[in-house]
Amino acid sequence: MINVTPIKRFHVGNHGIIEEHSVVNNGVGDILVRDNSLIGLRNTIIEPITIGNNAIIAQNVAFSGLNRNYENINCSIQKKDVSTAPTKIKDECWIGTKAVITTGLTVGKHSIIAAESVVTKDIPNYCIAAGNPASIIKKQNGNTKRWEKI
Repeated sequence: MINVTPIKRFHVGNHGIIEEHSVVNNGVGDILVRDNSLIGLRNTIIEPITIGNNAIIAQNVAFSGLNRNYENINCSIQKKDVSTAPTKIKDECWIGTKAVITTGLTVGKHSIIAAESVVTKDIPNYCIAAGNPASIIKKQNGNTKRWEKI
């Protein structure tokens, strides 16, 4: 299901693919998917996001940036304002199955997020992150071009 409104931008670049049963809603911000990127089955994208070129988003990944401003205790949860921040998935990233990417962060170029990880902070370029909360477990050595444990 793609629910895009004329209020915010929605763009899928050349040869970009959003597979079936994904929920894409640009009501709270622009959704920009660059060239040659694949968004797999049953993903949820409800936040302002830019997904770079040649990225792979596996199945059942959640990008949900509808954070309720909970500070005011004098109104019901349904009436609280929503805050968002842009999320950036850089070029050549691979986001594993059932990962959760929280709002307002960046996953760096050629980084990998392991399946079922919960990403709560920025991940630098050329890193592998895993866990809940996700932490960096490997980084590519710029000299040898090999992945090294952290």
